[in-house]
Amino acid sequence: MSNEPFDVAGLTAQPGERVSQVLELTLAGVTTQLPLFVLNGAQDGPTIVITAAIHGAEYVGTVAAMRLAHQIDPAQLRGQLVIAPIASMLAYKKRSIYICPPDDKNLNRCFPGDPQGSFAEQLADWLFQNLIRRADAYLDLHGGDLNEGLVPFSIVKRTGNATLDAAAMALAEAFGLPDIVASEVKGATVGAAADIGIPAVLAEVGGQGVWRSDEVQQMHDGLLRSLAHMDLIDTNAPPAPATRVLSEFAWLRSEHDGLWHPTCEVGDTVTKGQHVGEVVDYLGNLVQTAVSPATGTVLFLVTTLAMNKSDPLLAVGA
Repeated sequence: MSNEPFDVAGLTAQPGERVSQVLELTLAGVTTQLPLFVLNGAQDGPTIVITAAIHGAEYVGTVAAMRLAHQIDPAQLRGQLVIAPIASMLAYKKRSIYICPPDDKNLNRCFPGDPQGSFAEQLADWLFQNLIRRADAYLDLHGGDLNEGLVPFSIVKRTGNATLDAAAMALAEAFGLPDIVASEVKGATVGAAADIGIPAVLAEVGGQGVWRSDEVQQMHDGLLRSLAHMDLIDTNAPPAPATRVLSEFAWLRSEHDGLWHPTCEVGDTVTKGQHVGEVVDYLGNLVQTAVSPATGTVLFLVTTLAMNKSDPLLAVGA
């Protein structure tokens, strides 16, 4: 039996206890909030950290994480569970896509962070030092942003460490989303975790500012299977479906400001060089013929007409 209190960021849970609080943080002179749940199991076991809303308008993960935080009985838990369902509160409040007010940086390009940096860099550092670094395994919940359609998939980083990579892949397989992309995005949560030896999975479900019940259930089931895989809980969640491993995550970006007219849909199979849409300028003149960067599945697709130079148009898992 565990008889040790468990403290995270000043929030202390006794064995068999759940505690929660909205923390008040001041980073780079800016005040923000961070809801945090800390569950300390009555039995010994590993520590799992879950974050959601690193991008503040990706809602399925927030709803699933909040449900999990209230559902799990710490008296039956083996180990510790730390859940931050809204990691980027200013972005959440502003319904901001991609970027984190007030410095307008993509938080998921700022990890492991900088304690002397701008707001997003300091927030990344706070999350990394206080939460992620504490984990024996880490799950970061994402989805398509307000302007993106998406088919469910997971991302893991291949580090070259066979033991670590196998642990991350096994965790992603237990989570059970259809595709697993072995890729690295510089400055991302899971890459920073992997760099210090923590198996980590970034799970993507949902998009376009909605949180359909079936998508929340898919994310929630993945969380339960992951906790069971790490032996924190027993679960009646459906078994994980078969997964497919993709080795390339090829992004296509806009070269111009203007209007985006895709000719494919999320989930479509495309071939390298295939016409997938057009960008026109504000007078309707063609300025970019978009062609697929790879052969594979369209994993996400921007679905808004408005398009800015350098913004993503879509990404293909190959």
